[in-house]
Amino acid sequence: MSPLSAAIILIATLVTAFISGIFGMAGGLILMGVLTALLPVATAMIVHGAIQMVSNGWRAWLLRKQINWVIFARYAAGSVGAVLLLILLAWRPDKTIVFLLLGCTPLMVWVPRNIIDLDIQKRGQAEVAGFIVQALNTLAGVAGPLLDLFFVRTDMTRQAIVATKSATQVLAHLVKIAFWSLPILAAAGEIHIPPLWLFAFAIPLSMTGTWLGGLVLARMSDVDFKRWMRWLVTVIGVVYLARAAGFL
Repeated sequence: MSPLSAAIILIATLVTAFISGIFGMAGGLILMGVLTALLPVATAMIVHGAIQMVSNGWRAWLLRKQINWVIFARYAAGSVGAVLLLILLAWRPDKTIVFLLLGCTPLMVWVPRNIIDLDIQKRGQAEVAGFIVQALNTLAGVAGPLLDLFFVRTDMTRQAIVATKSATQVLAHLVKIAFWSLPILAAAGEIHIPPLWLFAFAIPLSMTGTWLGGLVLARMSDVDFKRWMRWLVTVIGVVYLARAAGFL
């Protein structure tokens, strides 16, 4: 890995952790795109998973009193089915498909609520979220906007939303790392994980960005939180669709 690539990854880690610290999402979308552009897909998935596990885990810890553990447990139960299905299919997308999935996922925030009535607090919906979100997160690397659809109609506070989503994403990224490690092991040295020193720098940067984002979140209203989140992920989605189409 060149020094320039390492520097880009570390800067992106700090900035995207800050964004995710505010919105509980979006940062992971940006970081996944950066890593996919610089690294082989399997390597990018593992690096992204490791960084995001720390970022989400730290965010969940900072807001641990706000986590809805009942929802988390139901989500985890649904994710088991997704893991079994992905293992049976044993399919992994290439870079173009990854960018396409990254582009389409954020646009889900614009699905009219009267068309799809999602609420993760309702019976059976946390389990459905666990299945669908886990599958998409494993294949595309990110599924925050889809997960958000299950939270936008709840009566939970912004802190509870971010905290509970962060807890579920720790699980999601752990599964992603395991799933994408298989091609790395099968490559027998043809694909390399970045050096450990990169992770040594990335982890504290991710934690710092998450902490700074949490300070902004505390000052933001619930209305502004949901409005800015929608427009931010939309812009990101359009950029990734352009990338998948070869315009960027």
